[in-house]
Amino acid sequence: MSNPVFSNSDVFGEPRRTGARPGARTGGTATAQPQYGAYGAGITGAQAADAASLDAMYQAPSATTADTKRLTYDDVVIKTGGLLALLVVVAAATWTMAPGIWPVGMIVGLVLGLVNAFKRNPSPVLIMLYTVAQGVFLGGISKYYESFYDGVVGQAVLATICTFGAALLLFRSGKVRVTPKFTRWLLIAMVGYLVFSLVNVVLVWTGVLAGWGMRGGTLGIVIGLLAVGLAAASLIVDFDSIKRGVEQGVPAKFAWSAAFGLLVTLIWLYLEFLRLLAIFQSSD
Repeated sequence: MSNPVFSNSDVFGEPRRTGARPGARTGGTATAQPQYGAYGAGITGAQAADAASLDAMYQAPSATTADTKRLTYDDVVIKTGGLLALLVVVAAATWTMAPGIWPVGMIVGLVLGLVNAFKRNPSPVLIMLYTVAQGVFLGGISKYYESFYDGVVGQAVLATICTFGAALLLFRSGKVRVTPKFTRWLLIAMVGYLVFSLVNVVLVWTGVLAGWGMRGGTLGIVIGLLAVGLAAASLIVDFDSIKRGVEQGVPAKFAWSAAFGLLVTLIWLYLEFLRLLAIFQSSD
């Protein structure tokens, strides 16, 4: 047969030739010819076995994303919840025992955040170390804010949870859609805000500006509200990225990347609320 599919098949393959013609004698004995009935019986048995195998395959339940080791929403939820629990535990311990070491957590967290952001394959160990470092930073800085502005930490936590829930509901409802234009403008706004924040920090640290610098007063409140809006929009983009990852069937290991991305955005959102609420209290 010329078709390689049939030629390589055990059922449809041609009998092997040994160089002897059919019916020729070899060593005085005629070459045995396959009987029609026996040949047909062999095909029937093979077909029955194949039919039984196909039937078993059709009757079996469909493979799920868990069976195929693909990303699922449950994977993202579980890993994000675990990282948040670790963050809270470390932050509470730092708040209680050593709030003054928060600059160490800030620097280590920044370095590990950049490393994790640029890794092509997620590293659960590095992501958890980043979470621990950020827990140290948030525990200390929150204690610092709370010592000057009573109740601001609880308000910031509640505002972060409410904003996360609102962003998720808006995304699930389809009222806010992530388009290329939306993503482009968000990126431009975030870069502009980053530059503004760096300039403000440098001016405050060098003594050019006092207090909150350009983040104080009415301008500080406006900038703070803008920053909260950017963080909320980033959450929606995160949700859309996770949705596309699940739909495209990316490997399950990237649940760590999704959890890391959500954690970074939530920490940013919490810090913006913390700063904004402190500005509100200081202006009273």
